[in-house]
Amino acid sequence: MATILVLDDVSASGVMVQRILSRKGHLVHAFFDEDEALRFAKSEEVDLAVLDMKLRKMEGVEVLAELRKLQPTIRCIMLTGYPTADSVERALGQGAAAYCVKPVEKQELEETVAAVLADGAAQADLLLR
Repeated sequence: MATILVLDDVSASGVMVQRILSRKGHLVHAFFDEDEALRFAKSEEVDLAVLDMKLRKMEGVEVLAELRKLQPTIRCIMLTGYPTADSVERALGQGAAAYCVKPVEKQELEETVAAVLADGAAQADLLLR
């Protein structure tokens, strides 16, 4: 299974994602602060990041850019409660493999994570929402 970093400034959202993905056998580390998540990524190999677009100190795409500097092959799924064409374009332009609208359904999250991990961006493009 995969090592997954979850970053959401709303603890309930991050914990929900962590629980769903942990039940699928993944090792999931949930963070509610950008600096803590980046410190973790400096010391641990991460297969997938699940990032909220709107955070307290940075935007999710900025965190993704920093994660890519640390781990160029990291895959990413962006989550947002405020979907716009601009936010989708920015997320994908920064290298996100998929984009889900919050509140994300359990099955949608599981399927998107499985697709991104199984085949990277090629399969995940089919799941963009």
